[in-house]
Amino acid sequence: MSHRFPDDFTFGVATSAYQVEGGIENDWSQWERLGRLKDKDARCGRGVEHWERFEADLSLVQELGAHAYRISLEWARIEPRYGEFDAVAIAGYRKRLEAMRARGIRPIVTLHHFTNPQWLHVQCGWHTPAVLEPWRRYAKVCAELLDGLGAAVITFNEPMVFGLGGYLHGVMPPGLKDAKSAAVVVENIARAHVIAREELLLRSKSVTCGIAQHLTVFAPERRWHPLDQALTRIAEENFNHALLRALTTGDLELRMPAVMKHKRRIDGARDSMEFLGVNYYTRAHLKFVARPPFIEFAFKDVNRRGLTDIGWEDYPEGFLQVLKEVKRYRLPVWVTENGIDDREGSRRPSFIYQHLRALLDARADGVDVRAYLHWSLLDNFEWLEAWGPRFGLYRVDFQTLERTPTTAVKYFRQVATSRQLEPP
Repeated sequence: MSHRFPDDFTFGVATSAYQVEGGIENDWSQWERLGRLKDKDARCGRGVEHWERFEADLSLVQELGAHAYRISLEWARIEPRYGEFDAVAIAGYRKRLEAMRARGIRPIVTLHHFTNPQWLHVQCGWHTPAVLEPWRRYAKVCAELLDGLGAAVITFNEPMVFGLGGYLHGVMPPGLKDAKSAAVVVENIARAHVIAREELLLRSKSVTCGIAQHLTVFAPERRWHPLDQALTRIAEENFNHALLRALTTGDLELRMPAVMKHKRRIDGARDSMEFLGVNYYTRAHLKFVARPPFIEFAFKDVNRRGLTDIGWEDYPEGFLQVLKEVKRYRLPVWVTENGIDDREGSRRPSFIYQHLRALLDARADGVDVRAYLHWSLLDNFEWLEAWGPRFGLYRVDFQTLERTPTTAVKYFRQVATSRQLEPP
């Protein structure tokens, strides 16, 4: 295989608004006050003050040799109260995006990265059709905000994680445990993607629009057990591929025996992505249990590389596997997240090397992979795990908020600028 990336391949980094900006009141900040994180006293609060330090943090993006930066817009900042939009916040995002363009950094903008305004769960919620009206209003404002910036747009980050985590397993806001609601959420997300793309097309004749889908490799916990084997197939088809199929064929089908069965035609969804975003981290082993939702999962150190600090398997072979799986959609593929919780900082260069090797193998196999956005630029607030994990290329002292380059910064810059992949 070639160890060189083509000249038009994009290297970049990623963050999300709530995890880094600070000063945001939304459904997650409310979730924290309810004590629903693993550390019941943890709060995102000031984040890492990325909102105030944006220009300085852009210099870190440049220092990496990156030419793209994935950020998200915070709906709760833009529309803090139902039907009331904050002109200062909107102008603030516009200013930051223009600063990126001025430095030659392409904006990759996510419209929905897990969080919602607090009023949304009162007014409607993602499990009701009524959510699509305020979503269209928000999407229109975002389309106006992005007009003329040449940004690529990710409508939703990890929609299956959001839909199942918040509405089936109850571990994310709003904390429901209802399979029918979860299925409707996935349907509404598909419809909302179409709506957002429509609003973008009203401002421009051409758009670059996709989603960032979390793709996990699944394996049976007990290889010999037919129910574990069946769970693996069900997870692959529903978690990894159901929504991608809907946004390419127009037909959504969710089928989890004894849990949910949902089939809908989504008007406008056929061929509604210009690219397919892939978030990849690990492999999960699945086990059938005799209680709803009939599934348990675990991470195993099969290859004795050592689990990552968050407890996930380091499995670059799975990265190649999922990239080859999405070849079927015949779309440009962007890796929109890939990274490791490495609290000491010694494993990240090797992790990047192994996963970029897998990416080049996928390209050699005909997968049209055009971008690699590393998660993350900075250490940040990691959802239910709060302040424990360290995914940043730059380490953040959470007391002083000082940014310090990890050993991976030099390696990432070397690969991004030389476009040659060599071991660290």
